[in-house]
Amino acid sequence: QVNFVVCQLFALLAAVWFRTYLHSSKTSPFIRHVVATLLGLYLALFCFGWYALHFVIQSGISYYIMIIIGVENMHKYCFVFALGYLTVCQITRVYIFDYGQYSADFSGPMMIITQKITSLAFEIHDGMFRKNEDLTPSQRCLAVRRMPSLLEYLSYNCNFMGILAGPLCSYKDYITFIEGRSYQLQQSEANGKEDTKYEQTDPSPNIAVAQKLLVCGLSLLFHMTITETLPVEYNIDDHFRATASWPVRFFYLYVSLMAARPKYYFAWTLADAINNAAGFGFRGYDKNGVTRWDLISNLRIQQIEFSTSFKMFLDNWNIQTALWLKRVCYERATFSPTIQTFILSAIWHGVYPGYYLTFLTGVLMTLAARAIRNNIRHYFVESPAVKVCYDIVTWMTTQVAISYTVVPFVLLSVKPSFTFYSSCYFCLHIASILVLLVFPLKRTQKGSKKHDTVQPVWSKALEEENLLQKNSYSTTNNSFSQKREITCRYQALNQ
Repeated sequence: QVNFVVCQLFALLAAVWFRTYLHSSKTSPFIRHVVATLLGLYLALFCFGWYALHFVIQSGISYYIMIIIGVENMHKYCFVFALGYLTVCQITRVYIFDYGQYSADFSGPMMIITQKITSLAFEIHDGMFRKNEDLTPSQRCLAVRRMPSLLEYLSYNCNFMGILAGPLCSYKDYITFIEGRSYQLQQSEANGKEDTKYEQTDPSPNIAVAQKLLVCGLSLLFHMTITETLPVEYNIDDHFRATASWPVRFFYLYVSLMAARPKYYFAWTLADAINNAAGFGFRGYDKNGVTRWDLISNLRIQQIEFSTSFKMFLDNWNIQTALWLKRVCYERATFSPTIQTFILSAIWHGVYPGYYLTFLTGVLMTLAARAIRNNIRHYFVESPAVKVCYDIVTWMTTQVAISYTVVPFVLLSVKPSFTFYSSCYFCLHIASILVLLVFPLKRTQKGSKKHDTVQPVWSKALEEENLLQKNSYSTTNNSFSQKREITCRYQALNQ
């Protein structure tokens, strides 16, 4: 963990240097690719030792597969190989070397590289083999029309900005950043000019980086002070289970799982700040003309902590992974896309049994929450006073249900996970099944659509601003294409 933090802080300084001295206006894309790749491999070697060779091996073999198989079927072979190689590494690390420990957890960066390998393989297949009219709007905008060189491929997978903690980004966004075409294009579009005369000055990421570093500092402080005093393992302590009342147990369940989240806030926000410091992640301007540096952001903390539904929580947690699941699985599945997406997500996360218990429980909770929302929500949204009460109740219920669901994800093993669930008499599992037996999953009344997007009262203003940037595999193609509109316009301008 110390190595990880040191490497990420070094990457932050390197990002500032990269943007200042190796700016696209001062040097060639070739130099930027080389430096980004070498720095990334150096950080991986420092943090994980010779385990970092797995990153090069996985990327190199995947690239070889792309070259020899051809664009018609390479996406399938790359998908199977990359996911299989990741799974083999996870199995050996967990069950042969170090069960339950996170020292030299080289599988974490491999999870991000696996996402990049599979995403790019599908994007090349879309751009070089499939007909344009057969693609969805999002696939059309992300499609890659030429085979990347080996240097571009390694730079995309192993650059210093994202090799340790990601987040995932599209290949086209990354290449546009390296070649220095993102700022000029997006500034021109923000001003409503549809020509090829772009602005020459870049928007500064300094404010965005400072804000994200502040969030990192607060998250790290919270993790080092509060998290240690509220261990999740205490939920299965014999004395605590025997003496604490049910309200106390559920309250501790909530606060202990809430205290476990800041380490993810720290890692993902710091990774986002590193990319921004290098100049990557600019997504245009908001309605007030303020720069937006959230192109590859992985979470929205306020919406997570005040979510009033499972969907709202998932829409704002690990955003780029949800997009990856949508792009490579959900949109392309020929049958049972939800089941296939769930299976892929479980395999990708790892081989700890606790992960699978969490996902199985999460499916049940999600279906039950959807059934309740579709069948009773419309009764509570007409009156503002009643709506406030409804939001408070659904917030409390969602937070407890989320905490109940992810306990096995933290405990990892089967025995402590079942100890926890059995101590609760599987109460939320049973309640979810009863809900599904009583309420239909879909309600036919028109009122359900009318009130489906009403947000909690305390976060309504913030949610209205973020409606256009929701990232999950349940997002519609139209809203996703709005985010990629600039990329598509740039293609048209070039043509």
